[in-house]
Order: sequence, then structure tokens, then C-alpha cells
Amino acid sequence: MIAAMSRSGLAAGPVLHPVLRAILSKPQPAVMGALNVTPDSFSDGGQFMAPESALAQAQRMIAEGADIIDIGAESTRPYGGMQPISAELEMERLRPILAGVVSLGVPVSIDSMKAGVTRFALDAGAVIANDVWGLQGDPAMAPLVAARNVPVIVMHNRDRADPAIDIMKDIAAFFTRSLAIADGTGIPPGNIVLDPGIGFGKTAEQSMMALARLDELRAFGLPLLVGASRKSFVASVTPSGPQQRLGGSIAAHVIAARNGARIIRTHDVAETVQALRIAAAIEDKR
Repeated sequence: MIAAMSRSGLAAGPVLHPVLRAILSKPQPAVMGALNVTPDSFSDGGQFMAPESALAQAQRMIAEGADIIDIGAESTRPYGGMQPISAELEMERLRPILAGVVSLGVPVSIDSMKAGVTRFALDAGAVIANDVWGLQGDPAMAPLVAARNVPVIVMHNRDRADPAIDIMKDIAAFFTRSLAIADGTGIPPGNIVLDPGIGFGKTAEQSMMALARLDELRAFGLPLLVGASRKSFVASVTPSGPQQRLGGSIAAHVIAARNGARIIRTHDVAETVQALRIAAAIEDKR
């Protein structure tokens, strides 16, 4: 294992990449605003395809308190199945949007499983790679991240959910493999953030288990990111569509923060920022 976590959630041993250190400098978790420039994302598909709409949404999220803007141009749709697209189409969607969002001055992460798309986005000013296959999908991803010396979000994923497995053991084994790949390609531990992948290759019960037992993953000694925003596990408890899951998303994110998450990825920035700040203020009164 890498070093243990301090009370603030920052790694006590490895020196964090300057981008991560700046993002994680606040006492409460950082907030990552999700910007999907896709026609088919499960909760906001098609809303921000136009460059002016995407830029306005990024500006809105920053004004509401987003510390990072995470841009994705291919839907991964964890509960609805995904329609893979080419790297060329992904870059075509990103090309008219990236420069404008980068110019807003907040760190931009590129949500892509393709090394070619990630390279394109880094060249355009993105500073974080967000890989939903945790360096285990595209074999060119880890060497790219190492060569560029950028932070990478390593997310747990599976081809399909298996209700029979111990999901926490599966996540830990996946991260162990990812960290071995990172080490073998020269990615420093201080450049890595771990994401349990809520909703990806998991049943609703397993997603909730990962949130409830998130603190177990702190043993890896790396910052944790959680993105439970509008995910379908909420509907398994209270039937609802994606746009009606704000309350459930906030509940999950507050619990994730209590259990060690240092970055929260959300579609609803203002409400999430308020919830995290209030939860932190209440905890401070103990």
C-alpha cells in the first residue's frame, strides 16, 4: 500500500501533483462539475452540445463553486448501455468547446477512455485525465499520463454487474492492478485519484455498498473521488427519473464526504456545494 491518509484526506506520504494539491487544499471536498457534450448522456444528453451552451454551463458551474470542470464527449451510460463512438467524433465534439472552457481558469479534466482523445484534450489545455477504465482499457493511456506528468482519475469498472461478487474486494483488486500499471509506466502515486465507479458494472446494492464502505479504500493512501450524481441506484430506493434524483444524490455525496471522498463529481454544483459546506459546518460543532 501507499502512505496512509491524514485527517484532511491528503496523502501523508507521496507528494501530490501541484494541480491536485491546489484542488484539495480546502477543508471540505472539492467539487467537480460534469459537463457532457453528448447527445445521449443518461441525465443531460443533448443539452450542452452547442459551444455556447457548453460554455455557459461551465461558467454557471464555476460561479456556483465548481473547483474542476470535467468534460466528456462520449456517453458511458452505466445503466443504459453505451454506444461507442470513434475518437474522431469525440474530438469533433470537443474541438469547439475545450479552448473556451479552459480559458475560464478552472482546472479542466477530460473524461475519456481513449488515449488519443485524452492527448488531444491535454494539448488543448486540460490538466487531468479521467479514465473510466482505470488505465486498464486503452494500453496507451498509462504511458501518455506518465509522459505528460498529469493527474489521473483511476475509476473502477466492470463489463457487467455480477451480484454474486464481493464488490469491495473486486474494487480493491482492480485498483491494485491499476496501480501496478501506473508504477510500471512511471506515474507517481501523487498523481493518482481513485474512483470506485458508482453505477459502473455494479448493481444498485453494490453501488450503495461502495458508498457505505468507501473508507476501506483509504488504505490505498490516495485521494478518493465519488460521482453518485443522478445515478439509478437512487431510483432503486425511491423511484425517480434522473432529473428527480437531486435529494438522493446529495445524501450519497454527503455520506461519501464523511467516509473520505475528497472530490465529488456532480451535475448539480450549487446544491452540492451548499450541502457539503453545511455538513462540514455542522461537523465542526462536535
